[in-house]
Amino acid sequence: MIAYFWERDDAAAVAERLGGEVRRGRFHGEDDDEDHPWVVEFTAADDVERVVAAHDGWLETAADTPSGAPLPLPQEPKRFKK
Repeated sequence: MIAYFWERDDAAAVAERLGGEVRRGRFHGEDDDEDHPWVVEFTAADDVERVVAAHDGWLETAADTPSGAPLPLPQEPKRFKK
């Protein structure tokens, strides 16, 4: 599981409690290092959502992660006008 935090102290507290590893995360399109969140990677544990929410963090959901297969591409261009 992956949890995101804006403050390093919050990420460190959750990592210590859940036995995770803290690293700096990246959002696509962000080039300023100060805008990147702190990421905690850990294996699933009991009461994860409550612990992460108590430290103002959020969990990455299955919808946030891309599946292994790419999306199908169109076979020809779309035409908006005739």
